[in-house]
Amino acid sequence: MTDTNGMTDETDRAERLAEIRARIAKAAEIAGRKPEDVALIAVSKTHPAAAIEPLLEQGQRVFGENRVQEAADKWPALKARYPDVVLHLIGQLQSNKAADAVALFDCIHVVDRPSLVTALGKAMRESGRRPDCYLQVNIGDEPQKGGCAIADLPALLDAARAADLPVAGLMCLPPADVEPAPYFALLAKLARDCGLSGLSMGMSDDFETAVTIGATHVRIGSALFGARGHRA
Repeated sequence: MTDTNGMTDETDRAERLAEIRARIAKAAEIAGRKPEDVALIAVSKTHPAAAIEPLLEQGQRVFGENRVQEAADKWPALKARYPDVVLHLIGQLQSNKAADAVALFDCIHVVDRPSLVTALGKAMRESGRRPDCYLQVNIGDEPQKGGCAIADLPALLDAARAADLPVAGLMCLPPADVEPAPYFALLAKLARDCGLSGLSMGMSDDFETAVTIGATHVRIGSALFGARGHRA
């Protein structure tokens, strides 16, 4: 059953959540990993609070949003009721929104340029909040996507550490419609070379592959909430 927006009903969302958790656990087992070492980020961008509540009621506490303003509009009330929610920013961030992002999010996955590093560092010093940060790598060298070039990663990491950002790992969006495994493996190698353990990679269509290669965070949108015309 669906509502007028074509979104799955509460029962279906709860069943999808259970299925995805089971698939993550199986992929982790295949790779000799512990399922609890993989965080499921439920990507709730474009979805209202009413669509998010069934997942909260099932114990899901990690969520991802693309836009600062959208998150600011819907999450404070939800976090007041579910104070243990962990909110991740997974969409591109303008430097002039850095202070708002630091105030609202617990983790920022899209640090991709020196100007943003500077803005985030300033916001963290002024606010006292220190959300974890992931450096986004343009792993497929695609001009239409955010992320730093692979060759620029060491310099960006140095800048982030100099600004005292809490860098937890690397994030990527592999090219669409191609086998993602080589790109995930490359990101894992880059993280090892940088001395980083966090790997934010894998979405609805490829998260099991990402888990077997070492993802610590997978970002699942359409497989939980239903298709909304975007890849998540």
